[in-house]
Amino acid sequence: MVGMGSSATAEQLAAELTQLDGQRFGIGLVHWVIQDRPDLLEVALAARPALLSVSFGEDWDWVRRAHDVGLTVTTQVATVDAARCAVDAGVDVVVARGAEGGGHGEPTVGTLPLLAEVLDAVDVPVLAAGGISSARAVAAVLAAGAGAAWVGTAFAACAEALTPAAARAALLAADSDATELTTEYDVAAGYRWSATIPERVLRGSPVNAGQGVGVMRHPATAAEIVTSLSEGAAELLARWR
Repeated sequence: MVGMGSSATAEQLAAELTQLDGQRFGIGLVHWVIQDRPDLLEVALAARPALLSVSFGEDWDWVRRAHDVGLTVTTQVATVDAARCAVDAGVDVVVARGAEGGGHGEPTVGTLPLLAEVLDAVDVPVLAAGGISSARAVAAVLAAGAGAAWVGTAFAACAEALTPAAARAALLAADSDATELTTEYDVAAGYRWSATIPERVLRGSPVNAGQGVGVMRHPATAAEIVTSLSEGAAELLARWR
């Protein structure tokens, strides 16, 4: 997933896409950012990603535009009402993002309670996000019925991430209680985030981190993380067969 944040530009996205070397990929965008910079969405649509994610908005015209060019789309939701609205707008896959998640999100409901409620409310695939950084957490959400786990913080510390070395070290050293919710850094940067959507960061730092950060202790590549999470979850789930 090529994630583009608050300061994203079309030029930055185009540059990131040149690094993919023909691999399947997704693109993640923030709704208010594509409102401010419409060319960012144009570049994303032209790239024909396997999955387009746009979150944190209430205007759904981007769904129609993505479907017009054959894309599968998803969005993050923090409530069951938001999940219903997304499905009514035509979203193909819903990401139930719990309050434990790192970065921006509405801190309303924990991941497992939200996942259970959304699964009962909609008839599209539902992924689980928020605090999922271990094989145990992946197994938990799969056992609860999620189609897959949407993982963020674990990959922020991987070798391929653009995360600065000092921030990567801080993530690997942090405990699960080392995060806090804040709007301080968005206000300072002049970003147009709603006050109802703070970001979860390492305490006293602008480094995004979810509450699953406490299980991350060793440097790893993205491939190693995928293998560890998937194989570990499969082993745990096999205990109940």
